[in-house]
Amino acid sequence: MLAPLLFVWPISIAFTHYFANSVASFPYDQSLREHVTAISRQITFDDGRPQLAMPAVAQLFLRSDEIDNVYFHLLDGTQKKLRGDPELPVPVLPISLENKEPGEVHFRDDEFRGQTLRVAYMVLFASAQSTTPRVLIEVGETTEKRSQLANKIIASVILPQFVIIPLAVVLVWFGLSQGLRPLTRLRKRIEARREADLSPISLSRVPEELRPLTEAFNSMLARMQNNVDAQRRFIANAAHQMRTPLTGLKTQAQLAMRERDPGELRHALSQILAGVDRASRLVDQLLALERAEASGHSQQTLLALDLEPLLREIVEAWVVQALERRIDLGYEPAGAVPIVGNAFLLREMINNLLDNALRYTPANGRVTARVFAQGDFALLEIEDSGSGISDDDSHKVFDRFYRADGSDGEGSGLGLAIVREIAEIHQAAASLRPKTSGASGEAVCGCIARIVFPLRRLQPSRLPIPAAARTGFA
Repeated sequence: MLAPLLFVWPISIAFTHYFANSVASFPYDQSLREHVTAISRQITFDDGRPQLAMPAVAQLFLRSDEIDNVYFHLLDGTQKKLRGDPELPVPVLPISLENKEPGEVHFRDDEFRGQTLRVAYMVLFASAQSTTPRVLIEVGETTEKRSQLANKIIASVILPQFVIIPLAVVLVWFGLSQGLRPLTRLRKRIEARREADLSPISLSRVPEELRPLTEAFNSMLARMQNNVDAQRRFIANAAHQMRTPLTGLKTQAQLAMRERDPGELRHALSQILAGVDRASRLVDQLLALERAEASGHSQQTLLALDLEPLLREIVEAWVVQALERRIDLGYEPAGAVPIVGNAFLLREMINNLLDNALRYTPANGRVTARVFAQGDFALLEIEDSGSGISDDDSHKVFDRFYRADGSDGEGSGLGLAIVREIAEIHQAAASLRPKTSGASGEAVCGCIARIVFPLRRLQPSRLPIPAAARTGFA
C-alpha cells in the first residue's frame, strides 16, 4: 500500500509543474494579446502603405517592465520592417489565411538574444477576401515573470507535500501495523497448533472484522476433521474386516495340517478357498470404493451413453451364477435411455447391485433388472424376492461396513456404499426400499434398489429429483 503512494508522488510533481506553467502563462499571454490588439488599432493606410500612428510615449510605455524585456516590430507584406526592433525573429512567411483569421492573435515560443521569448503576433490583410498579408505585428516578452509565478505556484503546492506525504506514509504504516496486529495474533495461534489439531479456533478473542474469515476457516477445519474421522473409521473397519477372513484362513489351515482323512482334508481346503475368495472380494470392493472416490473429484470422466444395452450386457454375465444358485434372473427390456456417465463406474455399480440381490435372495427366488425413462429422469431398478429390509435399515445400508441385523448372506458391507458413491458422481440418487403390494401398501418379501439419473444433457442435470423417484414408489 505504501509503494503505490511513493510511486504516485513523482507523477504528482510532474503534473504540478506542467499545470503551474500553464496557469502562470495565461495572464501574461492576455497582456501580450492586449498589446498586439492596441497596436493594430493604431495602424492606418496612406495610399495603401501602412502607417503606425503610435506616439513615442506609448511605445515607451509598451516597453516598460521592471522584470522582463519587451520587444515589438511591424513588417509589411514584403517582410520589410516598418517599425520596432529589427532583430526580432519573424514567423515563417508567407502566412496563409487557411488557418489564420483576420485580426486573430497567435502565440509562439522563440529565442532572441540568448533569452526565451514568448511572442504574440497578428496578421492584417488588405481585405477580408485577400490572402496576401499587408502588415505583421509582433510583440515579444522574456519569460522571467512567468517562471517566477510558476515557481511560486509549484512551491505552494509541492512544498507542503514534502511534509504531508511522509506524514501520510508514517500514518498509513502505523494504521496498517495496528490493523494487522489481530491478524498477526491469529496467524501465530494457528502456527502454534499441532499438525493433527483440527479443532475450531475460539472466537472469543477474534475481532469482529476477522470473525467471518475465522468462521469460514473453522468450517473448513470441521470438514477436514470429518474427512479424517471417516478415513480413520474406514481404516479401522477395513482392518477389522480383513482380520476376520485372515483369522479364518489361519484356523482352516491349522485344521488341514492336522487332518489325515483325505475327505476331511479336501473339505478344509475348500473352506480355505472360500475364505480366500471372500478376502479377495473384500479387497476388490475396497479398491472399487477408492476408485469411485477418486473419480468423484472430476466430471471429465462422464460421457454420453445408453444405459439400456449396458444393463442388458451385465445381466447376461450374471446368468450363470444365478442358475447355480437356482435363482430366476430376469431383464425387462426398454427403449434407449441416454444418460451422461462413466461406463466403468456404472458397470461396478450394477455388479454390486446384482451381487447384493443374488446374495440375499433364497433358492427358487427371483431377481429382475429394468431400466426406463420417467419424465426428465432415467430409472435403474433391481428387484428381488429376498427377505426384505426394514425402514430403519433402508437408510443405513449405504453406510460403509453396515450390515442389517439378521443378515444371512455373506458380505463385507461395502457393496451398497460403492453404489451410493458412484451414484453421487453421476448426480443420481440411490435408494433401497421393501416392496409393497400396490394400492394396499401391504409389505411383501423382497426389495427394490432404485437409482435415479438425470436424462442425457450437455452438463450433468441439476434438476431436483422427485420424492417418488427417491423413495422408489410412485
